[in-house]
Amino acid sequence: MKKIVVAVDSFKGCLDSLEVAGAIEAGIKAVHPRCEVVKVPVADGGEGTVQALVWATGGRTHTLTVHGPLMRPVAASYGILGDGPPAVIEMASASGLPLVPPGERNPMETTTLGTGELIADALRRGCRRFILGIGGSATNDAGTGLLQALGFRFLDAAGTELGHGGKILKTIARIDGSGANPLLREAEFRVACDVDNPFSGPRGAAHVYGPQKGADPQMVAVLDRGLAQFAAVIKAHTGRDIDAEPGAGAAGGMGGGLLAFLGARLQPGIALVLETLRFENLLDGASLVITGEGRMDAQTAMGKAPQGVAAAAARRGVPVIALAGGVEDTAAINRIGIAGVFSIMPRPMSLQDAMVPETAAKNIRELVAQLFQTIAAVRP
Repeated sequence: MKKIVVAVDSFKGCLDSLEVAGAIEAGIKAVHPRCEVVKVPVADGGEGTVQALVWATGGRTHTLTVHGPLMRPVAASYGILGDGPPAVIEMASASGLPLVPPGERNPMETTTLGTGELIADALRRGCRRFILGIGGSATNDAGTGLLQALGFRFLDAAGTELGHGGKILKTIARIDGSGANPLLREAEFRVACDVDNPFSGPRGAAHVYGPQKGADPQMVAVLDRGLAQFAAVIKAHTGRDIDAEPGAGAAGGMGGGLLAFLGARLQPGIALVLETLRFENLLDGASLVITGEGRMDAQTAMGKAPQGVAAAAARRGVPVIALAGGVEDTAAINRIGIAGVFSIMPRPMSLQDAMVPETAAKNIRELVAQLFQTIAAVRP
């Protein structure tokens, strides 16, 4: 084989995308030392997206102190890509659930202010195109915190400016955008979003995702009423009814806030990442694509990174195999265009032992070497 493209997501909690790709390359080179191996770390818009895009484009990362979900200072990072002006921001970096101790999780209080501060910093640095990954949030404020960081004000019926968190949604009566950052008029936002939940209602942000963020049933009801109220105010303010729009409920209503006020486009995460990387151009002359992630099962077909990689490779007629730590429902994985999926586990071992980075990397190298020795043995 002359060229193999390695396009893998991270094995979360164990190895990042670059480390997985490096171990695969080592296994290939052990059998085919002259083979060209093109490593493309990928992500589906969630954790690892900044790292994947910055590394692949030779970009740079900026870290600054912003307000975390509970208004405490946190260090958060975003990337500026090396082959063009886009900034890439993971909402979880500034407003993510892991930033809130389990006993303090309360989407009535948590805010997306810090994510907006990252956008403001990138605007200041000259960025006008943005890629936002909105997975893993701790919030249900419909993006009001993000918008406050960009100069929007939310007022109650008496004209009093409101604070932060999901609790303000039910009392928003008026939106003041007169102080919005003027650079937003030049900005374009594309959002990695893989869910189609509406803003409010039984499938909306509060009911579906609120409990994961610490909301009890009473909070869920209050938050849902607040989202419906805010949607009505947005319609009066902008003329746009976002309440039933697919994806508006993503990230605690962040999808709806971005649609309404920043003119964002919501796109499947892996498709957005692969488009940004010009992935299909990298397939020219490739004999094989290797993809994978920590666990692969029937959910892999629902917009995860290996599914997007397989779809792109299929359009170019390049076969795909996949590696994972855990594998279930191989038939479902095969149906998305992956010819074979292989677990890196060489023997029974505890999850704790399997996730030791050195062990996982060794297992990947050895499995890949065995696969390519087999391929070499049976090829005419």
